[in-house]
Amino acid sequence: MIWFRSFIFALGMWVFTPLFFFFAFFFLPFNAVTRYRAIAPWARIMLRWLALTCGLSFRVVGRENIPQSQVIVLSKHQSAWETLAFQEILPPLVWVLKRELLRIPFFGWALAMASPIAIDRGAGRAALKQILEQGKDRLAKGFWVVVFPEGTRVRPGEKGKYNIGGAWLAAHSGVPVLPVAHNAGEYWGKNGFLKRPGVITISFGPLIESNGIKADELNARAEAWIEGEMARIAAGKA
Repeated sequence: MIWFRSFIFALGMWVFTPLFFFFAFFFLPFNAVTRYRAIAPWARIMLRWLALTCGLSFRVVGRENIPQSQVIVLSKHQSAWETLAFQEILPPLVWVLKRELLRIPFFGWALAMASPIAIDRGAGRAALKQILEQGKDRLAKGFWVVVFPEGTRVRPGEKGKYNIGGAWLAAHSGVPVLPVAHNAGEYWGKNGFLKRPGVITISFGPLIESNGIKADELNARAEAWIEGEMARIAAGKA
């Protein structure tokens, strides 16, 4: 039954995404935030379709920590789910992502319209420069910036190296960091077709101010909170 329900969800996504892309295409002449607001409903619809077909919903912990002002979001990355959920929970945002994603038919093309910060992850210090320059540009346009510091999706219980790019942008822009932990990988795994029923917990931590703090220290503080909260979620204490 899980396989069948997951197939129905995937079928709906495969049918709806190209149709929605052609709708979103008409917003190409508009400014970046308007284009985002036209594209974001796709994610919200997919979350409702996910709940209907797969019985997978979510709950938010720490919603009071989400400010009205702009932040750099540093988040755990376990599945594709959080890329949908952030569009439901947070104001207009952009992601720092690998530029190869923009080549995916329909999904990548629509993603490109949402003004992401697309980088060459193998470029080293040049990638940091891209994040800083494009990140400041997106902040100036009114976006929040979402960074997955581990760089790729990790399996539940695992931990990747926290790259400094998001903290670098925060430290050099003076914008605070909002750390995020969640257990989406328990229900929608990395590159996973199966979506298991249940309730995902997503937790937003206290803001970490960036003024006067070096990027490596900022990164370490975010990592400590995220990994500590991951343990609390796993233990059912969040």
